Amino acid sequence: MKNQMTCKNCEFEVSHDYCPNCGQKSSVGKITFSETFQDIISSMFSLDAPLWMTIKTLLLNPGKLFRDFLSGKRKTYYRPVAFFILTTIIFVIVKALLNYDPMENIALVKNGSQDFGLFNKAGVFMAKNINNIIFTFVFSIALMIKMFFYRSYTFAEYLAISFYVVGFYVIITTVSMFILQYFGSNYKMLPFAVMFLYVMYALSSFYQKHNFLTIIKIVFVYFFAILLYIILGYGISLLIVWLKSL
Repeated sequence: MKNQMTCKNCEFEVSHDYCPNCGQKSSVGKITFSETFQDIISSMFSLDAPLWMTIKTLLLNPGKLFRDFLSGKRKTYYRPVAFFILTTIIFVIVKALLNYDPMENIALVKNGSQDFGLFNKAGVFMAKNINNIIFTFVFSIALMIKMFFYRSYTFAEYLAISFYVVGFYVIITTVSMFILQYFGSNYKMLPFAVMFLYVMYALSSFYQKHNFLTIIKIVFVYFFAILLYIILGYGISLLIVWLKSL
């Protein structure tokens, strides 16, 4: 048996590698750059970390993840907000590395020059700053699920589910950037089509129902969420552009 020592986190007497009271390592020294980066990589990208378990379960059995997390299994999976933020950061990095322009060939052209009216500027702003506006999609999906499945869970619980769903959508969009970048812009609607199929699959898996009424509700959830997302995102963009023009 190892010598007794005191946990530096909770001051509990420990004799093993980890404190039985709080779970911290018993041998903790000064913080180093190596330790800091190892902790980041270990917690985010190691094969036994919750991130990979989260992505795998979101892909293969999203309903199980939603039910597990809402029932209290919080350490098994990556936290929903953290997952959403991480996927958004990866999206921004990949977008910058690929120099991907979501507004290519979309801006209105009039008399050989671009028409940069207020409404067109708002559209350009929304597309170029989509990573800052995507949070409205989280709110939209949560609100629509609550409207159509209002008795099952609270809005806060649906918000947690939406962070997971939109985080996975960001992954889909990130992967699709490679397709759009190297195979042309004919597949611009690909992320929305894949997202529609995923939302159908994820919510059906969550509610464990495949009857006609549930499917119709999920279809309404998706399309009304997209509509609200566009309205909110464009409205925010229009307000920002208008304030900048004052």
